[in-house]
Amino acid sequence: MIHIKDITERPAKADIEAISKFSPATIHEAQGRRGALSSRLKPVDYRMKLCGPAFTVKCAPRDNIMLQLAINYAKPGDIIVVSAGEYEEAGSFGDVLANACLAKGIGGLVTDTGVRDTLQLRELGFPVFSLSVCIKGTVKETIAAVNDPVIVGGETINPGDIIVGDADGLVVVRRQEVREAARLSQAREDAEAGYIAAYKAGKSVIEVSNLEPVLKAKGLVVDI
Repeated sequence: MIHIKDITERPAKADIEAISKFSPATIHEAQGRRGALSSRLKPVDYRMKLCGPAFTVKCAPRDNIMLQLAINYAKPGDIIVVSAGEYEEAGSFGDVLANACLAKGIGGLVTDTGVRDTLQLRELGFPVFSLSVCIKGTVKETIAAVNDPVIVGGETINPGDIIVGDADGLVVVRRQEVREAARLSQAREDAEAGYIAAYKAGKSVIEVSNLEPVLKAKGLVVDI
């Protein structure tokens, strides 16, 4: 028997707000270069951003019945994460379902299949990250799991893990690690601000990054 489940443990609102201040690239680097989803998953508009708990769902390729059920049961702020077998030749989500998501306050959609109606999605501003854009329609046939762990973009995503996305891509932060990830992300941003200040003060990239001993050890000779 297949059950539709809610997220067992949702991250605290304060934790979501804390990690939302940082870009996926910063978070990925800060948590040891972990958690980046495949670079093939991109937003339909570069201005789109999302951050929230993953509400996971499995769909058969070219079938969006479970996506519609996920939209029905997801809570405001949830990011619906769809595992559909990395099937590019289907438009499983468009402007009609985006309006349903907006009406419920859902925070965004990440899917490893295709979407369509991208002009309308951009106008609506609902954050959508997908593997492809495809006009081909889908069926509503195959029942599958909601809020089980899924693999999307090469990463295992558990219900309640936090998904963060912007124009550069997506990263997953484990629910139990989010506070440490936010702390490390802030430390990284502080360090980068120091690098920028040093450049503006006239220091070279070799000085700022302390590259001279590294380059010497590798036998680099500069003749300039």
